[in-house]
Amino acid sequence: MYRSHNCGELRASHINTEVTLSGWVQKVRDKGFMIWVDLRDRYGITQLIFDEERTPESIMKQAQKLGREFVIQITGTVIERASKNPNIATGDIEILVKELNILNEAKLPPFTIEDETDGGDELRMKYRYLDIRRNPVKQNLILRHKVAQEVRRYLSSEDFIEVETPYLIKSTPEGARDFVVPSRMNEGQFYALPQSPQTFKQLLMVGGMDKYFQIVKCFRDEDLRADRQPEFTQIDCEMAFVEQEDILNTFEGLTRHLLKEINGIEVDKFPRMTYDEAMRKYGNDKPDIRFGMEFGELNAVTQHKDFKVFNSAELVVGIAVPGGNNFTRKEIDKLIDWVKRPQVGALGMVYCRCNEDGTFKSSVDKFYDQEDFTKWAEITGAKPGDLICILSGETNKVRAQLSALRMELGERLGLRKSNEFAPLWVIDFPLLEWDEETQRYHAMHHPFTSPKPGQLELLNTNPGEVKANAYDLVLNGNEIGGGSIRIHDKQTQSIMLEHLGFSPEEAKAQFGFLMDAFEYGAPPHGGIAFGLDRLVAILGGQETIRDFIAFPKNNAGRDIMIDAPAPIDNEQLNELHLKINSQS
Repeated sequence: MYRSHNCGELRASHINTEVTLSGWVQKVRDKGFMIWVDLRDRYGITQLIFDEERTPESIMKQAQKLGREFVIQITGTVIERASKNPNIATGDIEILVKELNILNEAKLPPFTIEDETDGGDELRMKYRYLDIRRNPVKQNLILRHKVAQEVRRYLSSEDFIEVETPYLIKSTPEGARDFVVPSRMNEGQFYALPQSPQTFKQLLMVGGMDKYFQIVKCFRDEDLRADRQPEFTQIDCEMAFVEQEDILNTFEGLTRHLLKEINGIEVDKFPRMTYDEAMRKYGNDKPDIRFGMEFGELNAVTQHKDFKVFNSAELVVGIAVPGGNNFTRKEIDKLIDWVKRPQVGALGMVYCRCNEDGTFKSSVDKFYDQEDFTKWAEITGAKPGDLICILSGETNKVRAQLSALRMELGERLGLRKSNEFAPLWVIDFPLLEWDEETQRYHAMHHPFTSPKPGQLELLNTNPGEVKANAYDLVLNGNEIGGGSIRIHDKQTQSIMLEHLGFSPEEAKAQFGFLMDAFEYGAPPHGGIAFGLDRLVAILGGQETIRDFIAFPKNNAGRDIMIDAPAPIDNEQLNELHLKINSQS
C-alpha cells in the first residue's frame, strides 16, 4: 500500500497515529540538523519533518537529496506542529518521518509548480502534465467533473437517456470547415468528424427516444482565439413532442440546478429578449445584463446641425458611462485610441461630459448647444457625473463597435462581477442571414431550424424577415447554449434547403438520409446544446476556456506537448491512397 491517507486528510485528531503518505515534493527547507518537506498530492499539502535527534541517520541522508517534484513515499507519526499554519487544512500537524522511499527523482521543472507561476502560456502548455499539478488548473478540472456529474444527475432525473453517436460521419455543410478523415478501405473517400451530432439526435427522435442527451466532443476547423478550440465539448440535448416553451422551461431548470449546486446561488429570473431588441439595446445577441449602459439611438437629435460625421452616418448611438465624468482627458483619449484599434475598427469617438451642476461639455461644442446635450442625456439615460460616449457609422458595424466599448468599460469599472450571474434567453433570431461574399442567404443557426409558425410563406417573398423558432441562453455576456425547434417534415426541409441554394440533387446527396427518415413518422422535436467548456469557465468565474480543458490546443490549433498535427510516413499515405501536394 503506497498510502494510508492522502496529503489533505490529516488533522489534530490523528496525532500519535502512524501513517503512510505518497506524493510530490513541493518544497524543501534544510537547516542541517532539521529538514522540513512539503508533500503534495491532489488533495492538499502535509508538512514532513526530519529531525537528526529523532530520525534515523540513513533517512536524514536520503532527505538531504530531495528536490522539487521528487515522488516519495514516507511512513511516520503524526505530531503536533510547533508553528501552526492556518492557511492549509493540515496546518495543525506534521509527520515525524521514520521511513523514506524515493519512488522517482525529478528534473528541475521548467516553471514553478505554484498557484502563481513564472511559466508563460506556451511553456505551460508544452509541459501541461506539470501545469495540471498546480492548484488553479487542478481545481478547474475538478470543477468540470462536478458540472458534468450534475448535468447527468439532473437530466437523468428528468427522464433523459444518454446515447452515444458516431464520430466518423459524413461531411455536411454546417458553417465551419470539417476535419476530414481518409478511409483506407474506401479509396478516395472520407469521413468527417462531427461539428455537432445534429442529424443523429434528430434521427433519435424519429427512433422514439423522446428525451436524449450526450456530453460529446465536437470538431470545427476554424480560426481560433482564447475562447475557441478545434475540439470542444457540448451538452447535447433533444426532446420530442415539445414546443419552444417546453425546452426553455426544461433548461432553465438545468441552469438553476447548476448555479445552486456548483455556486450556491439561487436564480429566479430568466428574462427573455428578442434578437432585434438585444441588437438595438446592446449591439450584440449575447448581452451582459449585469450592468446598464443601454444604447441610446441619437439620429433624431444629432443630424440637424452641420456636423458632417453624424449627418452622413446610418446610425448615431451612445451610452452613458456611470461616473465617467471623473475620467481625465488623458483617459478619454486612451478610450478613443482603444475604439480605433483594428480589432474594434471605429474611426473615432465623440464624448460629452455631464457636469454635476447640470451643464455639459463636449468634444463637439461648436456644433451643438446645451439644449442638444440635454436631449442626448435623456436618450442615453445619462445623469450628472456621467460621460456620454458616442459612435457613428454603418448600423451593424457601429453597434458591434459600441458593444465592444461597453464591455471594455464594464470590465474597467468593475461592473462585470464574476460572482454575479445574470441569465437571459435571446429569442426570435432571423432564420437566414445574407452573405455579401457568396451573394446568397445562409442559415443563421443551421439548415434544420424551423421558421416561426405562420412564417414559411415569407421565405418566397421576404426571406430576410423570416424569424427562426430558435433561442440562445446567455449567461454574463456569453452564449452558453443555443438551439431551435427543428423542421420535422420532408416538404418543409426541401423548401429550406432550396432557399439555402441546394439543388434537389445536392439536397438528396447531403441530407437524403434525414429527409427519408421524415417520411416514416417524425415527431415534432427540438433541442439545445450547451458549450460545456464555456459553461464551466463562467461557473468558475472566468471566460476563457483553455484552463478548463485538460490538454488544450494553442491559437494555431497545435498541441505543442505532443507536437501535433504532424506528418505521416509514406507507407501510411499509400495505404490511404493520398499524395501530398507540395507547394513552393
